[in-house]
Amino acid sequence: MIEQILVTGGTGKTGHRVVEFLRADAWTPRVASRTPNKPNTVRFNWQDPTSFESAFTDITAVYLVAPTDNLDTMGAMRDGLEAALKAGVKRFILLSASSLEEGGPMMGAVHAWLRANAQEWAVLRPSWFMQNFSEGQHYDPIRKESSIYSATQDGRIGFISAEDIANCAGKLLTAPQIKNTDYILTGPEAISYDVVAETLSHHLGRTIEHKRLTSDGIAKRFRDLGFPDDYARALASMDETIATGSEDRVTDNVQVITGQAPTSFDTFVQSNIGIWAW
Repeated sequence: MIEQILVTGGTGKTGHRVVEFLRADAWTPRVASRTPNKPNTVRFNWQDPTSFESAFTDITAVYLVAPTDNLDTMGAMRDGLEAALKAGVKRFILLSASSLEEGGPMMGAVHAWLRANAQEWAVLRPSWFMQNFSEGQHYDPIRKESSIYSATQDGRIGFISAEDIANCAGKLLTAPQIKNTDYILTGPEAISYDVVAETLSHHLGRTIEHKRLTSDGIAKRFRDLGFPDDYARALASMDETIATGSEDRVTDNVQVITGQAPTSFDTFVQSNIGIWAW
């Protein structure tokens, strides 16, 4: 029985939405943050073992968001995961990515660790976030330059809304029972960045251009945004694999988990139209 839930990354892109879902469902989650400043928040840092006890005490389920400043995700999270097990955490819901297979790099290694060690677990492997255009790396170029930069070429992606990811996480955190498995999460259609630009152009009433870069070119843009070099190159390599068709797929897992159809990109743009206003 799930009694108390911890949300790591609780102020982040999916984490704060998971918190909102849980509160709307009459739960009072404990929100983990490096800089807690609100009620029911607790200081937590994967790199600081002194923060583990207060975070995991009396917790039975946890939403896991990996640190984004370290490619050795398992190395960065291992001590905290072991502390969670020792504290009695029963269920783990990990945010991973569609491009990361179990046993692979980054969250893929955590995925494998959960299978080997956790009593109850699920891994959410979403495709690329729609919110990358409204609050991520594409936001400023769209608003200020009417441009989207990528090295994805004609590759298509099943873009998914962070709300749909959070709803899936919330359902799995609170369900009486779950399957120990992973779920690739997508929106209802796979579209290219050209279609993204066309959709934005249509609703914004001005031309948004998809500017196609090389892998080196997009890596430089990520570095300019403040990402470490190795992380920028990893993100650029993901664009390269998208160009080869790696993300050209659609699943029904959002519907399976939540009972609701995922948000389309067109609906997402219409719902957020004011965000990109000049």
